[in-house]
Amino acid sequence: MSSQTSLSILNKKSSALLLFGLCTLAMLIPINASAFQQNDTAVDFNQYSGEVTEESSNKPLVFATLTVEGTNISTITNTEGNFLLKVPREHINKNVVVSFLGYKTKMIPIASLEPEKNEISLEVSVTQLSEININAPKDALALVKETLKNRDENYFEDPTLMTAFYRETIKRRRRNVSLAEAVVNIYKTPYSSFREDAVELYKARKSTDYSKLDTVALKLQGGPYNTLYVDMMKYPEYIFSEEALSNYKFTFDRSTRTNDRLIYVIKFNQYPGIYEPLYQGELYIDVENKVLTSAIFSLNITDRKKAAQLFVRKKPARVDVWPTEVSYRVDYREKDGKWHYGYSSVFMEFKVDWDDKWFNSQYSMTAEMAITDWEKNINGDRPRYRERIKKSIILSDEASGFSDPNFWGEYNIIEPEKSIESAIRKIQRQLRRDERNSD
Repeated sequence: MSSQTSLSILNKKSSALLLFGLCTLAMLIPINASAFQQNDTAVDFNQYSGEVTEESSNKPLVFATLTVEGTNISTITNTEGNFLLKVPREHINKNVVVSFLGYKTKMIPIASLEPEKNEISLEVSVTQLSEININAPKDALALVKETLKNRDENYFEDPTLMTAFYRETIKRRRRNVSLAEAVVNIYKTPYSSFREDAVELYKARKSTDYSKLDTVALKLQGGPYNTLYVDMMKYPEYIFSEEALSNYKFTFDRSTRTNDRLIYVIKFNQYPGIYEPLYQGELYIDVENKVLTSAIFSLNITDRKKAAQLFVRKKPARVDVWPTEVSYRVDYREKDGKWHYGYSSVFMEFKVDWDDKWFNSQYSMTAEMAITDWEKNINGDRPRYRERIKKSIILSDEASGFSDPNFWGEYNIIEPEKSIESAIRKIQRQLRRDERNSD
């Protein structure tokens, strides 16, 4: 497989944008207040919320991980550092482990947490220069190759059933116009297997106000698959196939620590003279164990027309659409010496230019997914094909409204940002007005 083909597969599977010209009113969907009413059941979990910050500056730590000690239950902080953690009461005598790359891990007794407004601060982990000089590998590319080669030993070797929370948002400039969330089951195959993962939709809801999109509506195709395929240790062929590696220059940048492990940061970028839109970013590798713990990277938009061909599936003929930014993140977690996919996100920003308008519009899409619980899938069971999410899914078309505040029950989710909460309320009010006007 050539590097050019690998790039095409990555983008087709991980991200897709659809633009439709439409009549605004035709797409307005009134909220069904009874869409997700749940049966009254005894609550057998405790809920805790709060904020994780840096100790010295008090700035919020984005995507910090909170895990219930000795379990597979976890969540992450949102873009404002806030978290929401639901813990079954059988585990309230345990600790919650709070970790973030480059900071000292903290263990906090769950019994000491308040239901709300918990403030957790982490201290920066300092790495000694002498330690770096002694242990520094000599060849960044060789370290990357060895890390990819060792994935069968370092990552999950058993079929695993994961519970995940998935969210996608669409904004026109700074205003949210579409929000969709879901709890999904991921039937994760071993990292040594070439068999792809399967995804099953469990719960989903959405809130959309197409009136804020003027004469076009943007829809993200692929749903949870947008984030699942960012797991580059499971799907290295989509970015770092053996052929594609030669297109990149890898260099050591700096080192940091997490969970008392020495982590090297390796920068990569495509070589000059390669004009296909490839990638640039950073790999965070545990040097001692040759494990990729995180990766943050983005598309090099060297040719906006070629970049548009990778992402835009459908659009009106008189509209020019191209991406101005496409970026990715993936984080891995460790349990009993084995690593697994824990969180990933995709951010895409587009310009939409109409032939008959003086000014263009700017839209952005964000998709993120976090593993909140998992267990070994001993029999390797997988859902039947008709029960699986199709890779062509448009989640905002499949989900219903934001109607039930207790919709998620005991499931851990990513705490909504204040802007998202505000947008949901405004969208709901708009949809209710439209519903009344149509009566």
